[in-house]
Amino acid sequence: MIRYKSNVLFSWFNYLLVVVFLLYSCSSDKKKSSEAQNHSGTGNAEIKYAKGFSIAYYEGFKVLRINSGGNKVKDTAVYILLAKDKPVPQGYETAQVIRTPLKSLVALSSSHIALADFADAVPALTGLGNLQYVSNPQVLKRVAEGKIKETGDESTLNTELVINMKPGLVMVTGNPDDRFSRYSTLISAGIPVMLNSDWLETTPLGKAEWVKVMGALTDREPLVNEKFNALEKKYNILAELGRNAVHKPKIITGMPYKDTWYVPAGESFMARFFEDAGTTYNWSASKGTGSLALSFEMVAPVALQADFWLSPGALSSKDEIKAVDSRYQQFKPFRQNKIYNNNKRATVSGTNDYWESGTVNPQLVLADLIGIFHPELLPQHELYYFKPVK
Repeated sequence: MIRYKSNVLFSWFNYLLVVVFLLYSCSSDKKKSSEAQNHSGTGNAEIKYAKGFSIAYYEGFKVLRINSGGNKVKDTAVYILLAKDKPVPQGYETAQVIRTPLKSLVALSSSHIALADFADAVPALTGLGNLQYVSNPQVLKRVAEGKIKETGDESTLNTELVINMKPGLVMVTGNPDDRFSRYSTLISAGIPVMLNSDWLETTPLGKAEWVKVMGALTDREPLVNEKFNALEKKYNILAELGRNAVHKPKIITGMPYKDTWYVPAGESFMARFFEDAGTTYNWSASKGTGSLALSFEMVAPVALQADFWLSPGALSSKDEIKAVDSRYQQFKPFRQNKIYNNNKRATVSGTNDYWESGTVNPQLVLADLIGIFHPELLPQHELYYFKPVK
């Protein structure tokens, strides 16, 4: 009996030890996970709308993932954002390493300029794909001072120049399912290359939320979060106003390029703009986040009955539109003078700020659209990016 009781007590004691150990381990793991994911506290970037990237925070480093669009492999690129001189954490030896805060950036798209400006990080820009298409005054000043070099865009990139510049990052644009083979020389030279695919986002706020990538790169998450929250609030107020409009005018957009008329697909951020602005868009139910390639014959029946025509290429007058194709005169928006283009902030050199600052100011774009389609809803609004084509 004594031996039996001792065995029972010993077994129960072991059981209690196991339970306590498991509870402590779970608690400890949860605590470590919580500490890791919230190491930066309120300074973390919270992603609400964007689907093309994610940011995870750990003690001493961040993990940025650029997500695939249609590929089964969800993460096409992984980046470790790490302070200078910090060792690469275990398990991420094959990831591209970006030292933060980012001090030198080569940006190959004008929209990337807007990201840097939003994060108050214009001084980090040391290279641009094309110096001709710049609207930002601070950037123009740095170009004039020789602080920013022209590197060529994706198709004309001067790889030797970029390697000699030794930037902390080269930001490119394109499809997330593309591989990085064209940039293998840069990556082999220790220069990280990041793909920005904000144009594939399904909402204007999702596209604008790529500013949080720049916030993470420059360690300015609190500033970027605050500014984004402000524009988000304004956008949502305007969107509710537009969506609740009683009348939904019919619209068309764009103009044929080499016999193909490209219009936003129904799941694109532009289609969401049209919805939030309170319009009837003929291709709203179509699939895809990019563009639909249509013929003139497919668009013309819609255009003949449309109430408004938006963004007819780079054309600034009805005479220019008519000169391209006399059939455009038959479109209802042409006859009723309801054509608007997004080139109010364009210059004679070909620069158009709509494609730069407009990418991070969806609330201003939406205000313009509502002002065009429903002027009674915003009677005091003065168009910022758009202007009538006369």
